Amino acid sequence: MSISKNQLKLITSLSQKKYRQKHKLFVAEGVKVVNELLNSSFELDQLFATEDFDTQNKNCQIISNEELRKISSLKTPNKVLGIFKIPAEKEISNKGLILVLDDINDPGNLGTIIRLCDWFGITTLVCSNETVDCYNQKVVQSSMGSLTRLAIKYLNLKEYLFNTELPTFIADMDGENVYKKELPKEAVLIMGNEANGVSDEIKSLIKHKISIPRFGNLQETESLNVATATAILLSEFRRN
Repeated sequence: MSISKNQLKLITSLSQKKYRQKHKLFVAEGVKVVNELLNSSFELDQLFATEDFDTQNKNCQIISNEELRKISSLKTPNKVLGIFKIPAEKEISNKGLILVLDDINDPGNLGTIIRLCDWFGITTLVCSNETVDCYNQKVVQSSMGSLTRLAIKYLNLKEYLFNTELPTFIADMDGENVYKKELPKEAVLIMGNEANGVSDEIKSLIKHKISIPRFGNLQETESLNVATATAILLSEFRRN
């Protein structure tokens, strides 16, 4: 069965946040990502796949490779595209190690950070309202299915941090050397914007600032990529 004009219009529209919010739907592509979502609590809306995609799903609409290329946002489409329903936001925990993102703009960075949370057993990810949408197609792709295993909440960070009882830490170039800092098992770690770091408004609320020291002889590297820095800091929190 060919893809209808209405289906094509819907899929195209979901590349924009306002239409994802309007329809409560998002797009996922590729065998691994789609299978992760199909095997999770996420609810499928529509599934499009070429004949060589292995599925028993009765709602799967078989399409040609040419049709898949028309609806895909990938340079090399991979057998399947699914439209899934955006679930209601889960209640976030106030225990354990919680990661907070202050205005992360790059979808690839957010997707990688979601995977890192999954790897390090972080079940709660709190995002500022200005952080890129976690259902952006590039975020969904780069998260590689880890999106299904996290509680992600978008909210006013100032209010959230003011009310939390956990010790809070900011990643900051002028902070204490993280390798010499004793870190608690339960805490809030705040990572900032790619270009500007954590905002001054949020900085003013937080007592503890930690940094990753530079070991290069020239000391000329300005900063680490935010996803790379997140990986190092989460590793240190877990190691301690």
